[in-house]
Amino acid sequence: MSGFSIFDISGRAMSAQLVRLNTTASNLANAGTVAGSETSAFRSMKPVFRTVMDDAGRATVQVDQVATSKMAPTKRYDPNNPLADKDGNVWEAAVDSAAELVEMVETARQYQNNVQVLETAKGLINETLRLGQ
Repeated sequence: MSGFSIFDISGRAMSAQLVRLNTTASNLANAGTVAGSETSAFRSMKPVFRTVMDDAGRATVQVDQVATSKMAPTKRYDPNNPLADKDGNVWEAAVDSAAELVEMVETARQYQNNVQVLETAKGLINETLRLGQ
């Protein structure tokens, strides 16, 4: 594997945070939805990251998979709901909205940190080039 530049490292980190943000948005969009069975109810998703190293020991991140939560959907009695089963129950999505909002804020901050790293690196390179003139 060839060496990673600062642009590779930050770019990969930004891509990983984008996957994290998209899964969080999907989780929030499905919060409060109901299904007619426990197996068909939505469960929140989380990306699983892994470290990727180059030959020089520099590390970056890569999305390994997007895992489904093991949290169980909540059974609620709602016989008037068209999705209710024969006993009148529906299952609410297994999503903790408060935790997802915290996740979204944290993800946005980490993404912004990587944007700042890229802007700083670009500024330093431009300054170095200007010194050589």
